[in-house]
Amino acid sequence: MHRSERRGQLEFPNFYLPFSGHLNPDNRWFKLARIVPWDLVEEIYRQALCEDFGAPALSARMAFGALLIKQRLGLTDRETVEIIQENPYLQCFIGKEEFSQEPPFDASIVVAWRKRFVEDGIARISEAIALASISHVSKEKNSNDDDADNDNENPSENEANTPSKEASSTSNQPPTNQGKLIVDATCAPADIRYPTDVGLLNETREKTETIIDALHQPRIGKTSRPRTYRRKARKKFVAFTLRKKPHRTTVRQATRQQLAFLRRNLKQIDLLLDHPESLPLTKLSDPLYRSLLVCREVFRQQFQMYKTKTRRVNDRIVSLSQPHVRPIKRGKSGRQTEFGAKLSLSVVNGYSFVDHLSWDNFNESQDLIQQIETYHQRFGFTPSRYMRIKYIAPARIVRTASNTAFA
Repeated sequence: MHRSERRGQLEFPNFYLPFSGHLNPDNRWFKLARIVPWDLVEEIYRQALCEDFGAPALSARMAFGALLIKQRLGLTDRETVEIIQENPYLQCFIGKEEFSQEPPFDASIVVAWRKRFVEDGIARISEAIALASISHVSKEKNSNDDDADNDNENPSENEANTPSKEASSTSNQPPTNQGKLIVDATCAPADIRYPTDVGLLNETREKTETIIDALHQPRIGKTSRPRTYRRKARKKFVAFTLRKKPHRTTVRQATRQQLAFLRRNLKQIDLLLDHPESLPLTKLSDPLYRSLLVCREVFRQQFQMYKTKTRRVNDRIVSLSQPHVRPIKRGKSGRQTEFGAKLSLSVVNGYSFVDHLSWDNFNESQDLIQQIETYHQRFGFTPSRYMRIKYIAPARIVRTASNTAFA
């Protein structure tokens, strides 16, 4: 159940410290709290909760504030709870009114908070924070420039040079083109082991053996376990891994062997599913059922590449635990292929906006027009020029700029 707690921004002088003293208003967490759109956070948080059912949930500010602290400091869930418990600035940041030495929440609830703030919601909040930061920096820069002008000029000259309201209203027209847009594409590497066909097939074979054991469990003591040749398959795989630089024919032979073992295991799974005394497919756990689907797809892809003698297949799976990860061809020197999500970014005044994110490879040049339109929606005008960054080597960056103004 959700209860709205819109009390506005907490003022740091009102935060109670049991050991007396005052909090510093220039602290980084107070500055960040002023630009975080807490109303938008409340709206997104409320969509994942029921209004009149269940136990009352913790506030949206505490949930998102804890996630933001965890991400900015690179902490684990338990470390996040501990550092908030020790720091009064962080307790004020998450919405507490006074310092407490008790843990503000349990570390296990952070997992539920990550599920409530979905990807689209996080993107909206991040964009609002970036826009607020850009506006805050521009206001500070303008105020500093005005102060410098007032110090360098005489008061009489300022009065003479100050334009009238009518003149200012006619001269302060919104610019058609302003600012610089930097666009770039990059890959966020996923935390997976570098994939090889033989290694992936061996991992898939081991997973199918686990599924066979789970399906055969109700028949233990009645019939013998289906033969899988797991020791023989493991021995052949270890013999292959001991070769420092295996030849092409050796790799193909090892791939054929693992494909044969995997195909036999999949047939044994089909026979077990047809047997009435085996564990039914509906009783199989969700992780194992998901792994079974992935294993069948891995076998289909690897068998197709083996038959056609190619190294490419559509939607190729490179990780059994993360089947959504795809190989991304970037063409970098020394790293022709990366594994992770591809992002198309636009950088404005040092702040990055994610315009396109996909696990599949795409041509980032098609996003330029949409990025310019999004720039206009965010700032009210189009950029006067844009710059695309091209990476041709790890230690060298080439920037191609265009000074063409967009209408």
